[in-house]
Amino acid sequence: MKTDSERIKKAIDPCLSPCPIERGMRILGGKWKGSILWHLKDGPMRFNDLARQIGGASKKMVTQRLREMEDTGLVNRNVISTKPIAVAYEITDFGRTALRFLEELKKWAEEYNI
Repeated sequence: MKTDSERIKKAIDPCLSPCPIERGMRILGGKWKGSILWHLKDGPMRFNDLARQIGGASKKMVTQRLREMEDTGLVNRNVISTKPIAVAYEITDFGRTALRFLEELKKWAEEYNI
């Protein structure tokens, strides 16, 4: 930012494409994604068990978020059996890289009681 002689601020190098924070939020943003990753950090989990862990989220919403996360490479979907269908999800190495700052976000939220 630069302030001109009339004390008006002007951008010097405006970001014409999404900045790194915006790109990251496009991957991790959205309700429940952080919680889903957090609950998968200790190992694969069957869909129904995972959905129960995400209090307040409908199964439809969890399914939608998991599909988005699978498309971006944050989680893997594994079919355990076909009759009846049983599916488990696990965090990928890429998804695991987000846990570092999710831990910091958790600490921040706890520190400020938000």
